[in-house]
Amino acid sequence: MLDGTKGLLESWGCRVVTAQSGHEAAASLDGSRPDLIISDFRLKEGRTGIDAVVQLRKVFAAAIPAFLISGDISPERLNDAQAAGLLLLHKPVGPMGLRAMMSRLLKRT
Repeated sequence: MLDGTKGLLESWGCRVVTAQSGHEAAASLDGSRPDLIISDFRLKEGRTGIDAVVQLRKVFAAAIPAFLISGDISPERLNDAQAAGLLLLHKPVGPMGLRAMMSRLLKRT
C-alpha cells in the first residue's frame, strides 16, 4: 500500500518521502520541513502514526498539517486520533478521498 500511495502522490506532483517511523522520516527529510504528514495509524515496533506526527512536529518546531489512515475501524482509533487533534481516514482510501483530505488540510496553512 505504501508504494501505491507514493506512486499516486507523485503522479499528482508531490515530493514524497516514505518511512516506517518518525525517526526514519526525520532522517529522510534531511532538514526539509514537510508540507503535510500522512501516516498509517500502526507503525513498526508498536509505534503509532500519532507518535510520528508528534515527533516530526517537534523536530521541525511547527504544527505541520497531518492525518492518519487506518484499517482499524474501532471507536478507540477514532478517539485516539481525535484526542491528538488529528483526522482519521479508514482504509481502503480511494484517490478522491485522499485528495480531498490533503486539500482540506493544505488550505488551512
